[in-house]
Amino acid sequence: MAGLIPQGFIDDLLGRIDIVEVVGSRLKLKKTGKNYSALCPFHNEKSPSFSVSPDKQFYYCFGCGAGGSALSFVMDFDRLDFPQAVEELARQAGVEVPHEERNDGRKSSRTPRKDNPLYALLEQAAAYYRQQLRQHPARQRAVSYLKGRGLSGQIAKLYDIGMAPPGWDNLMSHLSRDTTEQNALIEAGLVVENPDSGGRYDRFRDRIMFPIRDSRGRTIGFGGRVLGDEKPKYLNSPETSVFHKGQELYGLYEAKQQNRQLNEILVVEGYMDVIALAQHGVTNAVATLGTATSEEHLKRLFRLVQNVIFCFDGDRAGRQAAWRALNSALPVLEDGRHVRFLFLPDGQDPDTMVRQEGADAFRRRLEREAQPLTDYLFRHLAEESGADSLEGKAHMASLALPLIEQVPGGMLRRLLRQSLQQQTGIDLDTVEPAAMPAAGQPAASQERPTHDEDIPFGAWEDWSERAEPDAEYYMPEGMDSAPPSGNSGRAFTPRKGERQEQRGRKDFGGSKKPPRREMNSPLLQAVKTLLHHPHLAAHAQQANQMADEDEDEARLLVALVEAAQKQPGLTTIELLARWHGTAMGEQLNRLAEQEWLLTSPGVNLEQQFFDTINSLAAQQNERRLQHLLDKSVNEPLSAEEKQQLRDLLSTRNARKNDG
Repeated sequence: MAGLIPQGFIDDLLGRIDIVEVVGSRLKLKKTGKNYSALCPFHNEKSPSFSVSPDKQFYYCFGCGAGGSALSFVMDFDRLDFPQAVEELARQAGVEVPHEERNDGRKSSRTPRKDNPLYALLEQAAAYYRQQLRQHPARQRAVSYLKGRGLSGQIAKLYDIGMAPPGWDNLMSHLSRDTTEQNALIEAGLVVENPDSGGRYDRFRDRIMFPIRDSRGRTIGFGGRVLGDEKPKYLNSPETSVFHKGQELYGLYEAKQQNRQLNEILVVEGYMDVIALAQHGVTNAVATLGTATSEEHLKRLFRLVQNVIFCFDGDRAGRQAAWRALNSALPVLEDGRHVRFLFLPDGQDPDTMVRQEGADAFRRRLEREAQPLTDYLFRHLAEESGADSLEGKAHMASLALPLIEQVPGGMLRRLLRQSLQQQTGIDLDTVEPAAMPAAGQPAASQERPTHDEDIPFGAWEDWSERAEPDAEYYMPEGMDSAPPSGNSGRAFTPRKGERQEQRGRKDFGGSKKPPRREMNSPLLQAVKTLLHHPHLAAHAQQANQMADEDEDEARLLVALVEAAQKQPGLTTIELLARWHGTAMGEQLNRLAEQEWLLTSPGVNLEQQFFDTINSLAAQQNERRLQHLLDKSVNEPLSAEEKQQLRDLLSTRNARKNDG
């Protein structure tokens, strides 16, 4: 492997993947409230103590204390070193891992991580399209179209609807000044280059524009609808490094924003269906992006809800789309998950239906007419096989068995077999395995055991350390050392003696069980609060004003404040990733895990955090004040020092008066 893996790519990868999917592909997870539970794979146990939080993107075992991000889970579970684990997660996300070439062996500083530049470019495009809908001379045609579809300005604002004006290069002229910037627009899918002539022009022209957002609300692509009869009627952004249409769902971000608690999600076929339903108060609809509903789509939806309803037109195309959706749903249909199908009358779609009969009638239709997946499955197969004859029943069984065996939910799979047996009269227990179609391999036979009986307790405690000498760890001097240097980004795993020596040091690589004082220390409480709410750092004292703290816990807090202030917008996992593979990283992981235990009602964690920060700043001011006073006894102070002394005295007096 040549070169180091850029930190920015790792951060973006952690933001793209979902820990529930990563862990769920290796363990049998069960939904327990808002989290998931399983038998811990890192120690032997009879009752589940291993928990996965989709909100925090974090796992933790209450039995053995193992915990961390999706990256650390893959490292420990698959026994991979750091680069291999990154490669594995990138493979699952469908992206390639970039590497930075090093021309010399010297340590080079790295700038703080930034998002993929395409995000900013796509946001600029979305802002441009919004502006055109408000100000362009040809805007009235688009506005009339939207009003004619019953949309209000408020709903247009919520979904960020815009307009691509007529003309060949409006967006390109607005956002680019040279060939390099045009190339970026091509990479973002906003500009097209003619391979024959080399000419470049806007991809979207004279269309209503629908920005497509990811789970973090970032614009990742667009859908555009023509205002006339031109073809294609809808045009979507192409695949880019930030947009993968087989994984994204239009309106999912907005649905989460409009619903404090989503109980079910309605999957429809078009952008306007989603927006029209939202206009009438049905705010839980999403749409695929010009592709059939995929297994990845269903996995993503089931991470949020247990109930999914597909709503399709009742024509032939709608029923074909429904059958493809059913096939995608079967491999992820765990016990407790529900999928239903609603077919609308011919010539109707959700947009026209909700405008015609209203939201309440539409909801009643969903409740009354949406049929469970199991009913739809057998009804469709009975029609296809002609199950009113013995030959038809045999044919139906041969079609149904491979589909049923894809269902991972053991109870549901058993009930489906019983229902098939009742409908066909065939004793399925007597069917020879060899006579069953090859496609019917049981999904359960491919499952990995929930834990390895041959692995002794504690055998996976050592975490591979990452050799990335030019990473910016935001580490105060003396707090901890960066990972050892390496030649090509390969993981460094110390020998057993070296590991024990490292864990025996006084600093942040202490014993596996944290000291008792961690539960009560205001400093460590502030660290835990900041780990799970990094945005608080923006409102705290500047880290450089507290940089001379000499207590380990204080320096740990200052380091986190500095990291979060240098790069606003970091998530918990991205913040933890800054020190992954170091002794400090292990300490931070343990502290982050304790958040699961410290959810005492009535405790204002934010106020405690700011009180701790203010206390640190006050202590430092007092030390500086005393230093200047001591110095003034022995030698004259400079003009700058005198002013600093006056400021510090004024601050102390004001604090006393406030107190």
